[in-house]
Amino acid sequence: MSGRTGEVYRIDWLPGTDVLHGTCHCGAEHTAEDPVTMWEWMLAHPQGHSQRHPQGHHPRGSGS
Repeated sequence: MSGRTGEVYRIDWLPGTDVLHGTCHCGAEHTAEDPVTMWEWMLAHPQGHSQRHPQGHHPRGSGS
C-alpha cells in the first residue's frame, strides 16, 4: 500500500483527568487537554520536535 511509513503515534488518556499523553514515533512525548492540539503537535514534524523542548514536550529518557 503506497503512502505507509510505518510510523507509530500513540495517544493515551490519563484516567481521572482531562489530560492526553502522546508519544510520537520519534520518541518525543507531549501532554495536552485538547485533542486537536495533541494531533497538531504529533503531525508537526519537524516543527515542534526540535531539540528545544517546550513545556509538555519531553524526549523519551530525558527524565523531565
